[in-house]
Amino acid sequence: VQLVESGGGLVQPGGSLRLSCAASGFTFSRFAMSWYRQAPGKERELVARITSAGGSTNYADSVKGRFTISRDNAQKTVYLQMNSLKPEDTAMYYCVGSGSWGQGTQVTVSS
Repeated sequence: VQLVESGGGLVQPGGSLRLSCAASGFTFSRFAMSWYRQAPGKERELVARITSAGGSTNYADSVKGRFTISRDNAQKTVYLQMNSLKPEDTAMYYCVGSGSWGQGTQVTVSS
């Protein structure tokens, strides 16, 4: 199983980023996928989750209305669109699926 995140970076407050996670090594379309994040000194938290067919999503209260999780099963990729970013969104973001974690991509929100 391999999960490779991309799309992180430095963005100003109020800005947007789209994270991508390319999956391989398992039957992607059969698994729910999630994004987690961990900020320095804080516990890892679930940000968003999407079911295998993409019909249902769940979000942490802190990101509802600002973040959108989606997936393309043909491309074996899951996305996290992040809008109206805040400094408190600064963290390492991880893609999770099939019991495996990606290496993470850093998101920094700062002016």
